[in-house]
Amino acid sequence: QVQLVESGGGLVQAGASLRLSCECSGRTFSTYTMGWFRRTPGKERDFLAGITWSGGYSYYADSVKGRFTISRDTAKNTVYLQMSSLKPEDTAVYYCAATRGIYRDQTMYPYWGQGTQVTVSS
Repeated sequence: QVQLVESGGGLVQAGASLRLSCECSGRTFSTYTMGWFRRTPGKERDFLAGITWSGGYSYYADSVKGRFTISRDTAKNTVYLQMSSLKPEDTAVYYCAATRGIYRDQTMYPYWGQGTQVTVSS
């Protein structure tokens, strides 16, 4: 079964950078698309970025384009989200997810990690 384990969250000051990691196991991911989402209390999970495992095609939400970068290391079976110029409004639980196809809709992602908390202080 697919297992996704996020790490790298923490408490940072506004303006800082942070890199989240998502270790993937349990399947060959060559036909999958990996996505990063985040959720703040009382809200749905918002799409941030996605990347196809095989070709490395990436796509972003407008809200984070230019600040966040998604990448993957196929040898390590790990997906990353590099976040820069962090703002207090970036405070959320960040999730890694997997699907087949290219989607921004969280309902199209059947596999999820447990999430990692990112807190940005002002």
